[in-house]
Amino acid sequence: MARSSLWARVRAGGRAAFFSSTSTASTKPGKPGAPSPPPRSAFVRQFAFRLLGLATWIPVAIWFNSTVAEVTRIEGPSMYPFLNSRFNESLERDWVINRKLYAQEGLKRGMVVFLRSPYHPEVVSVKRIIGLEGDVVKTRQPYPTPYVRIPAGHMWVEGDAGVGKSLDSNTYGPVSIGLITGQLTHVLLPVDKFGRVRWWDYPVEDRITATTAFY
Repeated sequence: MARSSLWARVRAGGRAAFFSSTSTASTKPGKPGAPSPPPRSAFVRQFAFRLLGLATWIPVAIWFNSTVAEVTRIEGPSMYPFLNSRFNESLERDWVINRKLYAQEGLKRGMVVFLRSPYHPEVVSVKRIIGLEGDVVKTRQPYPTPYVRIPAGHMWVEGDAGVGKSLDSNTYGPVSIGLITGQLTHVLLPVDKFGRVRWWDYPVEDRITATTAFY
């Protein structure tokens, strides 16, 4: 009986030791196949940190687009064929760089600029500078006189599309330089027109009959 009782205790102790060791081994880290709790708190902290970092750049991007430069999609046919040369063939439109920094400085005849329409200030148009202050410009229809002298602080702008296809100075007369919001410096799309705008190649001299400097 004593031997039988001793053997029972040894067997019981062995089973306890076995289950204890098995339980301990199953909780050890690095056990293949053992589930590990997802690091949710670390992920949330990292996501919040990245989101905060991105949010800090939003005001910078807004400031850059409104003050320095932005990519602009050209609408309408008023600058055809220089811009939107496929206007009547497809829905494809030109994408350009609109430089807003110092937009009202260094203006030259032939430059393409963005300006607020004198008739509709909420609308920004794109036109070419034909004449600057002091120039006597040969006008086109429907302007009421064949020539006009540009007053100080103003310019004469037109669309490349020609008579009746552009709402420009031939309709509303000389416009204030203060209405300029940007200068078109580069064409991005379509790819075959990619590059800097060579505004100086555009002939405007035949439209200027005289020039007088303001002092």
